[in-house]
Amino acid sequence: MPLQSFNPTSPGRRGMTGPSFEEITTREPHKPLLEPMTRGSGRNNAGRISVRHRGGSEKRAYRRIDFKRDKIGVPARLATIEYDPNRSARIGLLHYRDGEKRYMLLPHGLKVGDVVVSGPEAEARVGNALPIASIPLGTTIHNIELVPGKGGQIVRSAGVAAQLLAKEGDYAQVRLPSGEVRRVSMRCMATVGQVSNLDHENQNIGKAGRARHMGQRPEVRGVVMNPRDHPHGGGEGKSPTGMPPKTPWGKPAMGYRTRRNKLTGRLIVRSRTRK
Repeated sequence: MPLQSFNPTSPGRRGMTGPSFEEITTREPHKPLLEPMTRGSGRNNAGRISVRHRGGSEKRAYRRIDFKRDKIGVPARLATIEYDPNRSARIGLLHYRDGEKRYMLLPHGLKVGDVVVSGPEAEARVGNALPIASIPLGTTIHNIELVPGKGGQIVRSAGVAAQLLAKEGDYAQVRLPSGEVRRVSMRCMATVGQVSNLDHENQNIGKAGRARHMGQRPEVRGVVMNPRDHPHGGGEGKSPTGMPPKTPWGKPAMGYRTRRNKLTGRLIVRSRTRK
């Protein structure tokens, strides 16, 4: 899935790169699997901004993805490879033998016409979904459940993959793309392989307008604000921050650990922040 470059017809086009879409087989999504999607623009249910620098993206419909892969033992053929505006990975439309159609996250290397299947009896090859108990050690996996039956929650972005390291008792140890080693229940499902669209991280957006199309609004540096708006603000001319970097609310901005989750913290074997 290579990237394409553009002729420098404008300053924004100079250096811009984007996906070639040569792996895409159809431009029309499967309409029964579409849902309307409202743009939250970073606001919570009270209408207040909870995530800054969001809003103004292109209108798009949501593709209903099968993260659970719970059609056990029913083979499915990959019919089309499609673009999904809501995620960095590509998606594939599966035609099941019983007539049902579902979208799945497309693994790298899966081609139109290939057959995939889910369940503990499935072979551990690219595209098949199995309980972690049935997957051999050392296998590359993605779309991993954290709660059995809830559906895949982690390792879903373009080009990422986790590795199954060990099995002990009711839990397996999985090394995540961040370097974190985490214990996951052996009953959780995972899909074999690496997520598609490996070149996504190598794109050069090229211009601010393209970021606006994706829903990213401008960010203003703290050093150019007034002191009442940011701890870094104030001073004559181009002033240094005069302090360790801080957020607009005064919390340390680099290296300060804020994670507090007693429920899942005990499952982390090796932290991603450990040197």
